[in-house]
Amino acid sequence: MRRIKEYQVPLRQRPPKTGLGKPAVHDSAVKHVTGRARYVDDMIMPPGVLHLASGASTCAHGKIKTLDLAAVKASDGVVAVFTRADVPGDIDVGPVYAGDPLFAGDTVEFVGQQLFTVAAHSYEQAQRAVQKAVVEYQPLPAVLTVSTALAQQAFVLPTHTMQSGALGADDYRRAIEAAPQRLCNDVYMKGQEHFYLEGQVCLVCPTEDGGVHVHTSSQHPTEVQKLVAQVLGLPIHRVQAEVRRMGGGFGGKESQAGALACTAAVVCYHTGRAVTFRLPRREDMERTGKRHDFLSRVEVGFSERGEIRGIDICLAGKCGYSPDLSEGIVDRAMFHADNAYYLGPARVVGHRCKTHTVSNTAFRGFGAPQGMVAIEATLDDIARRLGEDPLTIRKRNLYRPGFNTTHYGQKIEQHLLPDIVGQLENSSDYWRRRAAVTEFNRHNPFLKKGLALTPVKFGVSFTATHLNQAGALVHIYTDGSLLVNHAGTEMGQGLYTKVAQVVAAEFGVGVESVQVTATRTDKVANTSPTAASSGTDLNGMAARDAARQIKQGLIEFASTHFAVPADAVRFADNRVIAGTQAMAFAAFVRLAYLNRVALWSSGFYTTPKIHYDRQSAKGRPFFYFANGAAAAEVIVDTFTGEYRVERVDILHDVGRSINPAIDIGQIEGGFVQGMGWLTTEELMWDAQGRVIANSPANYKIPTAADVPPVFNVALYESANAEATIFNSKAVGEPPLMLAISVWSALRDACASVADYRFSPPLDPPATPERVLDALDAARAHVGGEAAATADREVTK
Repeated sequence: MRRIKEYQVPLRQRPPKTGLGKPAVHDSAVKHVTGRARYVDDMIMPPGVLHLASGASTCAHGKIKTLDLAAVKASDGVVAVFTRADVPGDIDVGPVYAGDPLFAGDTVEFVGQQLFTVAAHSYEQAQRAVQKAVVEYQPLPAVLTVSTALAQQAFVLPTHTMQSGALGADDYRRAIEAAPQRLCNDVYMKGQEHFYLEGQVCLVCPTEDGGVHVHTSSQHPTEVQKLVAQVLGLPIHRVQAEVRRMGGGFGGKESQAGALACTAAVVCYHTGRAVTFRLPRREDMERTGKRHDFLSRVEVGFSERGEIRGIDICLAGKCGYSPDLSEGIVDRAMFHADNAYYLGPARVVGHRCKTHTVSNTAFRGFGAPQGMVAIEATLDDIARRLGEDPLTIRKRNLYRPGFNTTHYGQKIEQHLLPDIVGQLENSSDYWRRRAAVTEFNRHNPFLKKGLALTPVKFGVSFTATHLNQAGALVHIYTDGSLLVNHAGTEMGQGLYTKVAQVVAAEFGVGVESVQVTATRTDKVANTSPTAASSGTDLNGMAARDAARQIKQGLIEFASTHFAVPADAVRFADNRVIAGTQAMAFAAFVRLAYLNRVALWSSGFYTTPKIHYDRQSAKGRPFFYFANGAAAAEVIVDTFTGEYRVERVDILHDVGRSINPAIDIGQIEGGFVQGMGWLTTEELMWDAQGRVIANSPANYKIPTAADVPPVFNVALYESANAEATIFNSKAVGEPPLMLAISVWSALRDACASVADYRFSPPLDPPATPERVLDALDAARAHVGGEAAATADREVTK
């Protein structure tokens, strides 16, 4: 059974509701399920469109000795072949730092690096032609693992350190050494494939002024626009990028879409023809970046009550061959290495490791999940050392008054988590179930249950301060309909619907009166990516700003026209009410137009209060924190390591929800995606640096069968204390980390084999094989203790 608060009744059975705080239907929901939602590859292609396929390196690191493309050019249907020499402008398409050449030069640095591209009359002809290239390499030494990169000090960017403590640079070391208890742990977290339904794709069309129009599946159309302009050597205004929707993004389309668009643009530039470029799934999985692998090393000192006294955390991210977005990703892992806990004197070090693998990139959570896993593993280990329940130890370390400053200097101003954890503790019946799980494990040698309750504190804002801005346009037409265009992109998360609700609420009309149109760089310029869970925060406020400017002009007009004070003018129920007089909204709009009142405006918003000084590693990088907690129960087969998630309870803080139905959908989806990362989704590479987890056949994402049969989701009722849109909170990324509860529950089940006196290592993803290894480690610990006891008895 599933309980979703009071929103259990299917939407189609409820009367239509509009406005803020109501579960309005996703604007494309019907189109999604009927197949009418148009993605880039569904567009009617222009006459003479060319199809691309690219040839890629099969060597992780080496010099190109031979690149013979004669057979490729002679292949059926091939129009032209393009290489590095054909790029008219800048060859580098790195999103932040240089290091990402559009085509490889003399040296290749990962398997899958683009060498050339083929333009053909059909997709199939281009794919066949690519296979005919003759390439020879002189192999060079390749760094393929984080441990090798650390040993060689191979980094794509400098190491960064955050530190807290009142007594100086070594405060954390003194605190650890003075603590009554100490322990160390290492956790290696593998990455994650985005596995969006719509792969990387674009359509580039020439324009009459010598520029290009790019239809792209990208979370960052302005970056696509800028990179295409640089590659073609054009001013930015000659390039327009457009995004109506994506079939999923999850961060994989924040920076990765740029190279496809730039490649297609080069072909368009030379041929004067429309060009489409779509990566087949296998190539998409091999050639585009993923969630970073992370190695965490933690040394912690703690009291006999399990309270952290001092901690040293090292986080090493597997960045791949270039920086991409790794600076911000490793930074966010460092920012979230505390999760919900006061660390005391602390040092957190972040390494950005260079490897000869595809350059890893943004993924939902943007490094925060890896930082949180490191500290949650540590809390579990402390609990096992002391013989306490992990929830007890977690509660003792939560941020609270007097213990409320992070290791990067930001004060936690609201302490919601003790209440959230307490409410979930009661609603999930944690302690009764803990007793039942312990009793079950005592009497069942072959099946073991596990239970865990873990919190999440997620900082909301781009940590690159300049990205925290957005613009929007709002138009009202003379029939009373409204059109909105803003800087955010829609990838299924319901951003367009929420922004439409915001604008509808400002004018007191139904949300069906508002149309949100495709994001375009020639309508709202210099857009930030739709990422960092900030889409509604930024674009909702920008759209509201535009709406309020129009509304103010309408109020002034109504006040004069109806001879009433301005504060007597209201917009509600599709009407404009001026004192005792009322007029239908559409009729009033026509009246305003006839009296030359402006019916459109632009809006702009920047997030206040945020700053971060990288030199001192101190500041307030986050406007606010979103909070939540999840309790998960699992059952494990000790013979095979196979397991099942039996029940999950979630209480999540979204502030005042703009759209509860969408928010709950995001919570459920984020949790399941996080559960996939931590349990079944295993990225595999061979010894030559090739991705071998490159299809649904060998990479297991969660399915409907993996969703817990009991999945209770509730929203925590608390308005955001900060002045966000409708006092709501971000909901895109934070729920993913609630899935850490499943991983901790699996460790709990394995620990039961050693009577909870040992915390077995279990690196994510916790596949059945790894669970079996953890069970074996727990059994070995019991055997070792028994042997030690026997030795002591003999000695006596």
